[in-house]
Amino acid sequence: MATSAAPKPNQYYFFTLILHFCLLLIISTSTTQQRFKQAPKFYNSPSCPTIRLSPTDTCSDEAVHVAMTLDVTYLRGSMAAILSVLQHSSCPENIIFHFVTAASSSLLNRTLSTSFPYLKFQIYPFDDAAAVSGLISTSIRSALDCPLNYARNYLANLLPSCVLKIVYLDSDLVLVDDIAKLAATPLGDNNNTVLAAPEYCNANFSAYFTPSFWSNPSLSLTFAGRTPCYFNTGVMVIHLQRWRAGDYTTKIQEWMELQKRMRIYELGSLPPFLLVFAGNIVPVDHRWNQHGLGGDNFRGLCRDLHPGPVSLLHWSGKGKPWARLDANRPCPLDALWAPYDLLLTPFALEA
Repeated sequence: MATSAAPKPNQYYFFTLILHFCLLLIISTSTTQQRFKQAPKFYNSPSCPTIRLSPTDTCSDEAVHVAMTLDVTYLRGSMAAILSVLQHSSCPENIIFHFVTAASSSLLNRTLSTSFPYLKFQIYPFDDAAAVSGLISTSIRSALDCPLNYARNYLANLLPSCVLKIVYLDSDLVLVDDIAKLAATPLGDNNNTVLAAPEYCNANFSAYFTPSFWSNPSLSLTFAGRTPCYFNTGVMVIHLQRWRAGDYTTKIQEWMELQKRMRIYELGSLPPFLLVFAGNIVPVDHRWNQHGLGGDNFRGLCRDLHPGPVSLLHWSGKGKPWARLDANRPCPLDALWAPYDLLLTPFALEA
């Protein structure tokens, strides 16, 4: 009985290479060909100040400046977040969006302009992504190791110097309140106060750093004179002018460089922020970050809202509402995200 010859090693390599290419092509095609509905135009209320800006002008002290990162993987979430911001704003025409991306600016510009033809926005290429990747240490979730997750460290360098203060938002959230209220968070007259965010002082702060960090006095003493609390970096009000003056990008990078030499934390881009800012921020009401709705980082189990009022829903964690809805395995609170989903389904495309 004749038997076929086993493939040579180089054949296995060739077949594996082709398989990986096909998988990448499928993933790329499924993400870059997302199409989105056009959002309605939202108008200012009569009490809003009039701000006249050219399409390329992003400078205005009266405008609310919102910064977000954009990539293909989370684009569906970003589109929902943008819609929620506009829909619940009293002065939507006075909002300027600043998008940082490592992807194709032309693709994203076309997508945004099609769905939000009246949106005031600017896209900034994240050219430091390659350099940042050399500073990233692996964390408990590979998704956290994407260089774009660290773009928030560079906003002061990327955005025009005329932009003094911004609200930074993650892509996996929706607002159900007027973002102007969050943007108006007073940062005080202390030039060392750079940002505001909801704090969670009941969280085990020590768990964000390794035992080797806490056992080294020269490291742990960085928190001397501070009462550090955990805060989520997905929702922040940042005074960019003070950030630039204090060169906080360099301070964050120095901790990342130390992490490469001796492991002092486990969780992505958050710990460097805590090392630099924890205990020196303006606390924001928890209503502005009902976080953790994506579940825990290991199992992605459904979670309930925290007690109290809600102005912002944040699906931080492993599970994302659009993925769970598509898989027909949604968590109960994912129904609150669905009304902001602008994705055109195949059924809608045929209609």
